Amino acid sequence: MSDTTEIFDRLKEDHDRHRELIDKLLETSGESQEREELFTELTKELKSHAAAEEQALYSTMLRKPPTTDETRHSVAEHHEIDEMLNDLAATDMSEGGWLTKFKTFAHDYRHHIDEEEEDHFPDFANYLDKEDEQHMREVFDRRKKEEKAQAEVTPEKKEDAKE
Repeated sequence: MSDTTEIFDRLKEDHDRHRELIDKLLETSGESQEREELFTELTKELKSHAAAEEQALYSTMLRKPPTTDETRHSVAEHHEIDEMLNDLAATDMSEGGWLTKFKTFAHDYRHHIDEEEEDHFPDFANYLDKEDEQHMREVFDRRKKEEKAQAEVTPEKKEDAKE
């Protein structure tokens, strides 16, 4: 497996940071400044992570036929997560419905990253060569930084928030 653990360790570091932010958000209440700041930070982290992960890891794995289904599954989940974040941003944080939606989001996101770490990453490592590893190292941190600088909390209109 050589250096393949490097990219997976880097992705897991992000996942751990996401878990920490989710836990902190679950301890907040109402439309507080803390909740808004944590949600903004989480949103930017998740959007930049997903974009960089897709460009570094998943673009590589799509070229490996045995991992195509797992890759498509994870990318589809990234889009679902993005939609959930946008819906949360469109929901009034002072309403109880926001926390209910956030708990659903937290459960779904944790499932996604657990699946990546426990199932996908170990499988993907079997198909990576030195060239793949070099590509992923070069792309991930650079793209994450660029994506994070551009990431926004992009709420749908409040009236479009899902019930």
